[in-house]
Amino acid sequence: MGIWIEKNEGAKFWLSVFTELKNRGMNDVLIACVDGLKGLPEAIETVFPQAEVQLCIVHMVRNSLKFVSYKDRKQIATDLKEVYRSSTVSQAETALSDFAEKWDSRYPMISKSWRSNWDHIIPFFAFPDYIRKAIYTTNAIESLNSSLRKLTKTRNSFPSDEAATKLLYLSLKNIMKKWTMPIRDWSLAIHQFSIHFEGSIQI
Repeated sequence: MGIWIEKNEGAKFWLSVFTELKNRGMNDVLIACVDGLKGLPEAIETVFPQAEVQLCIVHMVRNSLKFVSYKDRKQIATDLKEVYRSSTVSQAETALSDFAEKWDSRYPMISKSWRSNWDHIIPFFAFPDYIRKAIYTTNAIESLNSSLRKLTKTRNSFPSDEAATKLLYLSLKNIMKKWTMPIRDWSLAIHQFSIHFEGSIQI
């Protein structure tokens, strides 16, 4: 949808990106899975107020484990699964309370972080498993970004922003040639979306 070069990411930058996309004809966003970049959820919700913003669960777990000693990491990762693999929001809330009771004495920042981001963690609970797998993580985007980073790391500098943009654009065209796999369970997913986002999708 676009390539933007900016030295500092923040709410102002992301607001300009989404405003540009809307001005170019992007009328709606249904679900946006984000990795917690500062200002990104707020920018999406400002320009597309009906959008459901879902924080990447993989990033949430990784950030949680930053607080943890090596010997506790495996058990905490297992206990966090009880939260994000719950069947319903109420079950997830109970699991988070259980997690806090068990670990807050040693790692209080973990449950605090999950609770402070709760509204952006729970949107994917409204969908069945085959949709959750597609919207609970930004891994697909991370893979794309990794391919682009490998390309730019081999060059110490670019003569101009235009030169960098051209290189990224050509690289994206080559990467897209590999995108041949169909989206898994898409026919089921689109019917779920048509009900959940009634009036926004026509099938």
